[in-house]
Amino acid sequence: MALMIYLLYYVVAITALFLHFTGHLERWGMDWFILVLAVTVFPVVIYL
Repeated sequence: MALMIYLLYYVVAITALFLHFTGHLERWGMDWFILVLAVTVFPVVIYL
């Protein structure tokens, strides 16, 4: 179960980065989502 959560997290993160670098997040006013992902990286890394 934990492996599926990590895989889902990484899929969301990679998708968000792709949307960020192509400019879609800024156009949609969701550029804050990158900051949310950045904050959530630290507990995930510490847990590993």
